[in-house]
Amino acid sequence: MKTKLVTAILALIVTGAFATNPVKKEVKVKDATITWVGKKVTGSHTGTIDLQEGTLIMEGNELVGGNFIINMTSLEVTDLEAGKGKEKLEGHLKTDEFFGVNNFPTATFTITDVAKSGDGYSVSGNMTIKGITQPMKIRMNINGNKATTKLEVDRTKFGITYGSGSFFDDLKDKAIYDDFELAVSLTF
Repeated sequence: MKTKLVTAILALIVTGAFATNPVKKEVKVKDATITWVGKKVTGSHTGTIDLQEGTLIMEGNELVGGNFIINMTSLEVTDLEAGKGKEKLEGHLKTDEFFGVNNFPTATFTITDVAKSGDGYSVSGNMTIKGITQPMKIRMNINGNKATTKLEVDRTKFGITYGSGSFFDDLKDKAIYDDFELAVSLTF
């Protein structure tokens, strides 16, 4: 009798009876925040950008995948006031010298691999900006129905070289650092 019970339990495990199916969790776009910081030799600028849509794929309480679309046309500068350089910088960041939002109105991040790492996740994925896709690794934390991450993006890997000391000589104090920072908070 005991042998039959053990055999039945093993059969259930082997056939996947205890496996959980992945579930897509839609990100609440209105509650999502993406803030950015771009630095230059003489200071920095900060701003926001909107998530257009996003999903996290979960198996039980564990992250296994996801996909996110960022609305690049929503790029906004938050450290300057209207009439005091805000509109000029926003306009410049939206030109082809930077994000080229007329031709590339969205950017994407697609999770390709997830590994549990301490109290969070080590996430590999593909980031696409201006039609150029690059692999990226980030650390993501999930607490209840909230996911957060902070990451650095090397803009030059996406063809954005304007003001980069890596590409242009004699920029002196006009140089803009290659990396920009993103802080992301999602509710699902």
